[in-house]
Amino acid sequence: MTQSVYTQQAPSSFKFNQTIIANTPFKDEQAIAQVELDNYIETQAEAVAPTQDPLTARDRRIIGEIIEVEPESVRTIWIEGGITVWVQLIGGGRLPFDRNWFATRVAQVKATLPETPLERNERLSDELEKACTAFGLYHGEIDWLGFSTKLYQDGRFVGFIGCNQQGWYTRPRQYGVNRVAGSAKDVIALLGVRAAVAA
Repeated sequence: MTQSVYTQQAPSSFKFNQTIIANTPFKDEQAIAQVELDNYIETQAEAVAPTQDPLTARDRRIIGEIIEVEPESVRTIWIEGGITVWVQLIGGGRLPFDRNWFATRVAQVKATLPETPLERNERLSDELEKACTAFGLYHGEIDWLGFSTKLYQDGRFVGFIGCNQQGWYTRPRQYGVNRVAGSAKDVIALLGVRAAVAA
């Protein structure tokens, strides 16, 4: 028995191997949503267990000065076997240095590296906190640009204190002549406040 099969030929305008993507907006939205989800998960992980950077900005400046790279390119540093200092860079790569040579260079660079305004404020703030503790005082909000604040003892206003190019200064009123001394403790004593006595 003979069987006939009917086939239809594709029109000449039909192109084989041409892919039509009708769902492109959906795929773009899905990719954007995935990126947002990844960022959210990363943010949440950082909030739960923040990674602490063992190097300060000053440490990076010192290391960058020693090995002649941008401070931002220094990822971390460690000592191996008590002999070799390794510096890991952000872009990849590690540099080995002799520990004694590196320690000598750190001391040399620290002596010549100027203090940043942030480092200055942190140093002054630490000194102020120690002096306030010694005298039983507390201070108001610090004006970080001029490094000045108000001092209080038992809720009573005592005076103003600050540090400028002349050094530590104080005055009992908002306007008046600054009295200058070499340390925060010395200028607080100029206000007539006596050191707190332990009972």
